[in-house]
Amino acid sequence: MQNFSQILSYITEKEKDILNFKDSPQKLYEPIEYILSLGGKKIRPALALMSFNLFSDNFDEVIYQALAIEMYHNFTLMHDDLMDKALLRRGKAVVHEKWDANTAILSGDAMLVYAYQLIEKTPSCFLPDVLQLFSKTAMEVFKGQQYDMEFETRTDISNNDYLKMIRLKTAVLLACALKIGAVLGNANDENATWLYDFGINLGLAFQLKDDLLDVYGNSEKFGKNIGGDILCNKKTFLLISALENANEKQKEELLNWMQLTTFDKEEKINRFTSIYNETNARLLCEQEIDNYYIKAIEALKHVSVADDKKQPLLSLTELLMQRES
Repeated sequence: MQNFSQILSYITEKEKDILNFKDSPQKLYEPIEYILSLGGKKIRPALALMSFNLFSDNFDEVIYQALAIEMYHNFTLMHDDLMDKALLRRGKAVVHEKWDANTAILSGDAMLVYAYQLIEKTPSCFLPDVLQLFSKTAMEVFKGQQYDMEFETRTDISNNDYLKMIRLKTAVLLACALKIGAVLGNANDENATWLYDFGINLGLAFQLKDDLLDVYGNSEKFGKNIGGDILCNKKTFLLISALENANEKQKEELLNWMQLTTFDKEEKINRFTSIYNETNARLLCEQEIDNYYIKAIEALKHVSVADDKKQPLLSLTELLMQRES
């Protein structure tokens, strides 16, 4: 069994050979190379390989599909950045700032097609199942993004609404990576389903942890400025919990801040953070992270392979839950 670090090294090496953008026109491909060069944790392709490795050893049999998932993920980031009017991605200028909006749209579309071209390389005996799951997941991520955009103008969002949204926008792609790895490793349906469930719960815990770090993390380790979600009034688990549990004065203050178009950024972040603390929003978020972490571990326990084979996935889960970035 290979650990996360070893698998990342393999992915990095294979990317150089497989993701080769030498075709014309280069202006279509340069933004793709750029966003891929920004790095990232590569959790999704790693999960595909780690799941596959529970049942088989030859990573060359799953690398195209793993990279398809990573390509699709980065396509969504390129378009999300444009829709969110973001300026930075992993500390660097986003594509629509470095080039322009039309470039981000077109190169992003090319990434989506390229992801499907990688999926096409799946052996014919597995292709129907892999393609169906990949397409279903891709549409679910789009649905999640739509909900996320709608939440921007709504004030009646519940935590259940939010959890449904992040399940679609974040968790299903992690689950997809794990299930595709299992399918290509020739796992039985029951094991593939348990790994999918593991991915859903891991994805929910992962996104909630991101929400928490955006407010309480270390900006240098997190890779972006703390309080970004607060400044753009993003409906996170923390904000929704604070609004639900706030007294009249606290709720009024939060809503007033959210209506302002000009304000002192540091003051807004400090006031939101104080109210999060006062309303136990942080504690509730931490409890929810623990809840989904436990569910993820329970799902993984049901996968019928030796415990030592699951250790790399368990170690990665611990790493994601304990991270400060």
